[in-house]
Amino acid sequence: MPSTLADFRFAPSFDVAVASRVGVGSATRSENQDNLVVIDFDGRACHLHDQLPVISTITGWPAGHGRLAVLDGMGGHGHGREAAEALAAGLLAMPPCATLAALTAHLDVLHAMLQAQFADGAGATGRPGTTLTLLELPPGATPLLYHVGDSRLYELDAQQATALTVDHVPATGAALAGRLGEADWWREVHGRHAPQIAQAFILGNAFADPSRLSDGLFSLTPANLPCWLAHLPDRRALQLRTDAAYVLATDGFWSCAQPDMFVARWPALLVDAPAAATLVERLFGLMEHEPPAGLQPDNLTALVLRPLPRHADETALPLHDDGASY
Repeated sequence: MPSTLADFRFAPSFDVAVASRVGVGSATRSENQDNLVVIDFDGRACHLHDQLPVISTITGWPAGHGRLAVLDGMGGHGHGREAAEALAAGLLAMPPCATLAALTAHLDVLHAMLQAQFADGAGATGRPGTTLTLLELPPGATPLLYHVGDSRLYELDAQQATALTVDHVPATGAALAGRLGEADWWREVHGRHAPQIAQAFILGNAFADPSRLSDGLFSLTPANLPCWLAHLPDRRALQLRTDAAYVLATDGFWSCAQPDMFVARWPALLVDAPAAATLVERLFGLMEHEPPAGLQPDNLTALVLRPLPRHADETALPLHDDGASY
């Protein structure tokens, strides 16, 4: 179901593009349980409902403030798509945040509210969950990162793709407890892919007490991360480089035998310095036409943000997808 997102404005600061698909190739999942949230500088917004894009305008949204997020519903716990949809709707209703404290407080409230909402229907499958990797873009200020789950934020330049988030998976729990060193952690998290998670929005976390699922969200901070991950806390202000592109993506893009080898091919997609829409198109094209070995059927969502030079034209830039199915 082709669709193009247009008339979204992030100029003069950013060029933004996003697309989401149920998968690539002949073996795909039955539905797309991913979601996305885009709120531009004019309050124009997009998210997915029933796997289709819904465009809206948020009344009273302050000019120049933006919000970007990707979400991956956890279908293995039941109602994964519905959980991601509920969180996406909550993010559209959440007021703009200028500080990490405000962003964290609002998301804690939303997490608890959605836990209560899904409690009655959880049944034998337990609570559903969803990842959340979010960038809040206050006007004239440093972007704010908030991360829960195993979706990721990557920084791409011509030389390398650098992960700027830490996956909330059992291997990270082992690293927090001192049972796993840097090399082994890297092999477990980036050198292979396992569909296991230690924390998700709505679901809760297994970091605070590995013997049970705790209700709240557990923030990875410099105080509890090992020294070799201490520079990557989940909630932080994020300095963006104008010579780099930033990719928020769900784990369908590295659900394969050697994820780090596949991600290492991404910098080549920046040849000729493509616009955000072109980079999204190339990411999906690489998955479809040159898939990595051992690729598993999974949903795919990628959101690209490219900082614009300060002298960029004030004219509004459109936000386009690649003609992909939502």
